[in-house]
Amino acid sequence: MDIDRPPFARTVASDAWTTGPAWIESVVPPGPSPSTQIDSVTFAPGARTRWHRHDGEQVLVVTAGVGLVQCEGGPVEAIRTGDRVRIKPGEWHWHGAGTTTSMTHLAIEQLPHEGDCAELGEPVELSGEVAPVSRVIVLDQELPDDLAVRRVEVRRITIEPNGVAGAHVHNGPVFGSIETGSVKYQAGDDDEPRILQPGDVFYEPARDRISHFDAQEQGVTFLAYFPLASGQEATLDML
Repeated sequence: MDIDRPPFARTVASDAWTTGPAWIESVVPPGPSPSTQIDSVTFAPGARTRWHRHDGEQVLVVTAGVGLVQCEGGPVEAIRTGDRVRIKPGEWHWHGAGTTTSMTHLAIEQLPHEGDCAELGEPVELSGEVAPVSRVIVLDQELPDDLAVRRVEVRRITIEPNGVAGAHVHNGPVFGSIETGSVKYQAGDDDEPRILQPGDVFYEPARDRISHFDAQEQGVTFLAYFPLASGQEATLDML
């Protein structure tokens, strides 16, 4: 038995296949034909594939976030964590993130012969079509009783590729949501760092030690929410 532990190698999806930033992580590489190939694909908000079709059947399993999918002749459908999409051999389709949300899915593909003989079509034009609204609670966190919240400051923060924030603490609680890229993250009593990717959220209690917030090779952009008491300013102290 072999056990592989994260972080795993990720590659940037080809511009020929996608519109907008997307990353591919091989989970099960193809073997001797016929075989099955499994990839984990992450789409930044607004990113999606072109229209395309495969020789074999493909199954998409959404593992994080909210995205969109459409098969030829059908409506644009919203898909979210836990949803499974079965695409028939030769069926024209596209899939990707929502317009304002990221999405990660497993792409499980049956390869009837050697190589993925996929046929590419035109870029996707949504033409004003509106997908169903999706509202998903990704974090429900109580705050300390002594924090009289009067306002919330929201910052969009970007760390360049391989940039290291360094060990630090905040003077108040912080909520975060990864938009693009990924970061090695370790906070409080975490046994070991973990990789946060688009769609992941985190919560840091006030004065909790953040040991690692290290951008990976594609950098990271995230939203940080600072609940503040009257007259309080959000501060960061390096350790």
